[in-house]
Amino acid sequence: MTIRLYELVCANGRSLSPYVWRIKYALAHKKLDFETIPVGFTEIPDLCGGKYKTVPIIEDGATTVCDSWAIADYLDTAYPDNPKLFSSVQERAMCRFFDSWFGLEIMSRIFSINALDIHNHARKQDQAYFRKSRETRIGGMTLEKFVENREARLPELNHALRPMRAALTATPFLAGDKPNYADYIALGGFIWAGSICTTPLLESDDKLNDWLERGFSLYNNLGKVERYPLSA
Repeated sequence: MTIRLYELVCANGRSLSPYVWRIKYALAHKKLDFETIPVGFTEIPDLCGGKYKTVPIIEDGATTVCDSWAIADYLDTAYPDNPKLFSSVQERAMCRFFDSWFGLEIMSRIFSINALDIHNHARKQDQAYFRKSRETRIGGMTLEKFVENREARLPELNHALRPMRAALTATPFLAGDKPNYADYIALGGFIWAGSICTTPLLESDDKLNDWLERGFSLYNNLGKVERYPLSA
């Protein structure tokens, strides 16, 4: 049975959720067939009887699961004979640590650069919701003010990415010779950024570009989708 994956999309159909992307990679890693169901911000409360407020959401037969970590755990439990996402509790814990670091140090900085781009790419019927919810989240500041002088924040972002560059000097993926969920977390963040961010985040000679190309090529070029350039 094909798993249904609800994904947040913008006006041009590009995916607007890094968390959905990590689940796309997780499903491909598990060798599970899936189809995506595109939705907008304002449609999410109507999904699955109103049980959930965010995506990703999967429907696997009669089972629905929301939240990327809950979905990853579900996939390993429901499909134990397929390739594992987490080979041990220790690997899962390290991926969880990486997720926390990546969210605090990288995703928050990318959001400070592309917040207005997200609004501008969202479907017209979703823009008012996005503006109100995100401007409330950032203390009442307008999105325009929030991203002001965003190019000046690029050096700070690139400085924060140093641990990833260091890890990738010895191995092709963050997890070593083969990717794991930590790679999918980071790849999802960069695919999301490239979908809507009109300001390139990396320099053309950044070592992360090689890792991104390897990651985008995984699973029959899963991550090779239309995007803005990630590097200048």
